[in-house]
Amino acid sequence: MKILVTGGLGFIGSHTVVELVNAGYEPVIIDDLSNSNIKILDQIAKIIGYKPVFHQFDLCDAQAVKNFAGNNPDIAGIIHFAASKAVGESVQLPLKYYRNNFYSLINILEAYQGTALNFVFSSSCTVYGQPDVLPVTEDAPVKAAESPYGNTKQIAEEMLRDLVAAGTKYKVVALRYFNPVGAHETALIGELPIGVPQNLVPFITQTASGKREKLTVFGDKYNTPDGSCVRDYIHVVDLAKAHVAALKLMEQDTFEGYDVFNIGTGNGYTVLEVINAFEQATGKKLNYQIGPPRSGDIEKVWGEVSKSTRKLHWKAERDIDTMMSSAWAWENYITQNPL
Repeated sequence: MKILVTGGLGFIGSHTVVELVNAGYEPVIIDDLSNSNIKILDQIAKIIGYKPVFHQFDLCDAQAVKNFAGNNPDIAGIIHFAASKAVGESVQLPLKYYRNNFYSLINILEAYQGTALNFVFSSSCTVYGQPDVLPVTEDAPVKAAESPYGNTKQIAEEMLRDLVAAGTKYKVVALRYFNPVGAHETALIGELPIGVPQNLVPFITQTASGKREKLTVFGDKYNTPDGSCVRDYIHVVDLAKAHVAALKLMEQDTFEGYDVFNIGTGNGYTVLEVINAFEQATGKKLNYQIGPPRSGDIEKVWGEVSKSTRKLHWKAERDIDTMMSSAWAWENYITQNPL
């Protein structure tokens, strides 16, 4: 079965391509390379033994998407990662986020409308805001978004739910990720931020390797065990496997058309606990300082994931030590083998 992976050379996309192959699917990648690196295609090939089919174009180009769909009518499923994803940037450039994240989604949905397709959407725990109850379940209210990025995820979920309700042939699963970290066990693919990292773990590894002078922990006065923010961190390979599980769920006749799942470990770690876990796993001491809290940061969030275990038959397997040691192995690889 051919599975289209949009944004398939990105961090989560590249790992998902590998897991699709491991599960017997045939991935086809679209990526415009605006936030990824073409050399990741060669890295994927080193892992799976061949270079997947790759197309480079912008999904916001409606005609290019229609042309692709016309030439590829045998796509059985779509995993849609392609989107702009930096919360802070979305506040500064809201139109970029609304344009990229909605046009790309609408174009791909319109191009294949009328075809029976299983569609996995890359959503986010940002749809919950600061939950009233922890751990947060899929039934928790979706709160007003605190950024244009978060708003695009909320509206996209609504759009997909409406599409299924309208009686189209789409089946849809939205996966609400928590915080993906780590890298493939081969250290051949991992998180490859362009410019200054927006996420904690690549900033940790770049500080440890000397690429960054110092790591700033934003706030230590939150109502958490050590005052720093709490997040649910999940290994990217576990996350990738959840996409395969979502496809398999939709292949069952009993699937009713639309569902959402939390994808995390069900455990929360503070920023300082993650730093300590990195130091313990790698033996590297980090140069870090405490800074003021960032505007818009959620104090604490972690997921209730029993629904994913029950219905997706999926569960995160890799612990925080594996997350940190694999991220460090990847950092060492790209330091010695720049892409």
